Amino acid sequence: MSRWMWFLPAVALASLAGCGGSQHSVDEKYYLVSATTKMEYWQEAAAGVELAGKQLGVVTGSVGPDNYDPKGEHEQFRAVLSKKPTGIVVSAGDPASLKDDIDAAITQGIPVITMDSDAPDSKRLFFVGTDNYKAGLMGGRLVAKHLDGKGNVMIFTFPEQPNLKERLQGYRDVFAEHPGIHIAEIVDAKGDPGVIFDRVMQVAEKKEPVDAFVCLVSIAAPEVADVLTRKNVTGKLVMGMDADQRTIEGIRNGTITATLGQKPFTMAYLSIKMLDELHHHPPASLLLDFASDSFSPLPRFVDTGVTLIDKSNVAAFVETQKAAQSKK
Repeated sequence: MSRWMWFLPAVALASLAGCGGSQHSVDEKYYLVSATTKMEYWQEAAAGVELAGKQLGVVTGSVGPDNYDPKGEHEQFRAVLSKKPTGIVVSAGDPASLKDDIDAAITQGIPVITMDSDAPDSKRLFFVGTDNYKAGLMGGRLVAKHLDGKGNVMIFTFPEQPNLKERLQGYRDVFAEHPGIHIAEIVDAKGDPGVIFDRVMQVAEKKEPVDAFVCLVSIAAPEVADVLTRKNVTGKLVMGMDADQRTIEGIRNGTITATLGQKPFTMAYLSIKMLDELHHHPPASLLLDFASDSFSPLPRFVDTGVTLIDKSNVAAFVETQKAAQSKK
């Protein structure tokens, strides 16, 4: 067998779903570490971790601060690393603060995969998640179309996360093709819905000239919609991110224009399966330069996809979501 054939392609990993046989052990422990755990997005990811663990017959856990806190995530990662886990999947709230932690794990022979938000300068093995630049392009094109190529845009983000930087760049590149569209302000949401609520309230009360609100983070769109509804402000475009229940309800009732739905459950589920495969079929060393090796057993990036959800397909999305949840 060729040296690169040991690693199953992502599309074939589903076949592992029922193979919790003798090769697996309850001594295997896999963890997801994130910068927050209470958001609906990360609860979906935790469900993916849990299902993968049940199917494999191994121990899994999802840890991180309750509220968005990259420093707290760094501390949680170090706590997990001290347990000598079999593998770690991490979403990097602040890649710089996690780099040394990830590198330490790899040096100890513990495989680390990033998901949702990457730490590309670390020794992590590969990234599983959304192509965020393409997601930004998708959202930007929809905003430009709805604005008919002109208007002022306010953007909510977490400035230090690399996935959100990529997402923002996608929007910027689309808006650059439309000289009439201007980014009026980029707001650091600080992981706090209250920051978003208060800033949009100021916009509404002062009648600031904002035509569209672009939300690069999932907590933002519901807060924007809430304020606009309270203040009876109409005619504004609200572009969301992710498919939490408040956002979906906003699309259904017309207070949110559209959202880009990611797949956190899939990201986490697939990451645990791939960590398990790495454990049972390890490469010669975790320190090899897989990215530049044309015959690498590891991918550089596994794109789990994104879905544009608006009034035209939200009902179908909800039905599909219900069917999927009933099977978990």
